[in-house]
Amino acid sequence: MNKQPVRRPAPKAEPKVEPKKENKAVGIITWVIVLLAFAVVLFTVISLRNGGTANRSLLGFRADVVLSDSMSATDFSAGDLIVTKWVSDPSTLKDGDIISFISQNSDSYGKVVTHKIRAKTTDHYGNPAFITYGTTTDVDDEAPVPYSAIVGKYTFKIAGVGRFIEFLKTPTGYVVIVLIPFLIIIGVQAVRIFKQYREFKRAEERARAAYRKKMMRQRAENERMRAELARMKAEQQSNMQN
Repeated sequence: MNKQPVRRPAPKAEPKVEPKKENKAVGIITWVIVLLAFAVVLFTVISLRNGGTANRSLLGFRADVVLSDSMSATDFSAGDLIVTKWVSDPSTLKDGDIISFISQNSDSYGKVVTHKIRAKTTDHYGNPAFITYGTTTDVDDEAPVPYSAIVGKYTFKIAGVGRFIEFLKTPTGYVVIVLIPFLIIIGVQAVRIFKQYREFKRAEERARAAYRKKMMRQRAENERMRAELARMKAEQQSNMQN
């Protein structure tokens, strides 16, 4: 009686459990919020260091918070954020243009003011300059604005944003707008990572338990096959003796 060889199945490697993929949308939104918070912090630091000066610009553009209503009759009001662009050739400016400049007036000397051009003139040194005025009062500024004092030309405004930025510069505003949301984001991320890790460990344990159960069934099957082989061998030897 021919004996059929019994093949033992090769043991399989223990399965690896991969953590679940993160929700991409939630991840993207979280990082956008983090980057925005970082941008706000960076802007605040720059503003606090250079606020009110004429050398604060990015690629020729600068932003300023409007502090008075001298132009509220026509263009922008206190609390608005205005953006101006550097003018390489002030001679191209014309009547009706709105410019930001370093004030030469006695009551606001050295501060950045944004008013409308009424006409061209010269300063007391004979240099080209502009007569400027605020549209709310329609009164000319005390001193002409020489070309060298011009900071930029008004391009657009964002209404009300200036109030938010001014509040952000205060300790309370920084804590409320930047620090607390940032800490909340970090806390949410930490909880999320902990939950993912815990779920990963649970899934890993379930996979290991299933693997152990499978290996026990395989061992039992191997034992049964060995017993069957021993029985067939004994039966063959008995037949040969007879």
